[in-house]
Amino acid sequence: MNQKLKIGIIGTGTIGRVHADAYAANPAEAQIEALCDVRAEAVAAEAEKYKVPQQFTDYRQLLKSDVDAVSVCVGNALHRDVAVAALKAGKHVLLEKPMAMNSKEAAEIVAAMKKSGKVLQIGMVTRQHAEVQLARKMVEEGVLGDVYHIRVVLLRRRGIPGMGGWFTTKSMSGGGPLIDVGVHYFDAAMFVAGLWNPTAVSSNTYAKFGPLMKKYRYVSMWAGPPNFKGVFDVEDYATGYVRFGKAASMSFEVSWAVNAEDENYIEILGSKAGVRLLDGKPLKLVTEYKEQVADVMLQYQKTPNIFHVQAKKFLAACRREAPPAATAEQGCTVMKLIDAIYESGRKNSEVKIS
Repeated sequence: MNQKLKIGIIGTGTIGRVHADAYAANPAEAQIEALCDVRAEAVAAEAEKYKVPQQFTDYRQLLKSDVDAVSVCVGNALHRDVAVAALKAGKHVLLEKPMAMNSKEAAEIVAAMKKSGKVLQIGMVTRQHAEVQLARKMVEEGVLGDVYHIRVVLLRRRGIPGMGGWFTTKSMSGGGPLIDVGVHYFDAAMFVAGLWNPTAVSSNTYAKFGPLMKKYRYVSMWAGPPNFKGVFDVEDYATGYVRFGKAASMSFEVSWAVNAEDENYIEILGSKAGVRLLDGKPLKLVTEYKEQVADVMLQYQKTPNIFHVQAKKFLAACRREAPPAATAEQGCTVMKLIDAIYESGRKNSEVKIS
């Protein structure tokens, strides 16, 4: 029988509520024991919904409780401090993306994890999609042959979140779409390809829409409405080219705002076959069959809820039944890549990644 773990959730905003729902979907394995948010009324509402006995407005007090593990669902600027404190308090940690504001902070979290001996899983939930898992399996089995190039495209025509709030304030978020949504696709792309050694990047970052707050035209705004007295000092579009030594490469386009149609996909190009993921279309191998160019349509069971899958894998990792679904070291690699993209954009030149 699985050991039921006592869970604490730090941060009860949108993503915190998603985590709560995921744990509640695994009642035989998890019990939400404690909630924390600086907004007492938000904690009370969630506590009533899930019958949570302990409520806090200070995460340090929650970490003194008897929870076994915590989900860290606070703003980006607090990820390092809360994750390190939780690990030092002897708690397993599911840390929302991005892992930290930068790779230096990510390395501090990794050091704390190693010292604590506790599980740290990064919330890279996109890789829990069934098609991503299937593509990874095909790469491992050699179905695609040698993977030599990856294409990452994640374009939102008008998708700036909470303009003038913490999302668009670099000191609080760490950056724009690269660190907000690009982080998911970079992680999923490297996960599928099995390439965790980016060595150099050449990129450009732009801010063409966000700084002109009152002239920004949009249909809807997540985390809105806009605060015109706030700050927009991050990018709204980024593009570039990543090298993985001499073995492979990756091109990317990521935006919150751009005069182009919405477009989302990760494409893996191999010497035997290619595959495009996350574009909303049926998954197919672009390949050859019996000496003819051919498309192979793949049948597979879709993932009902990727956050539920992520939580279940985290609980298994806490029980030492499986490794974390997204490791701290992988999270650190993603942060190194994003750091290098920003640096290359500032310098307008290629940047090496150590």
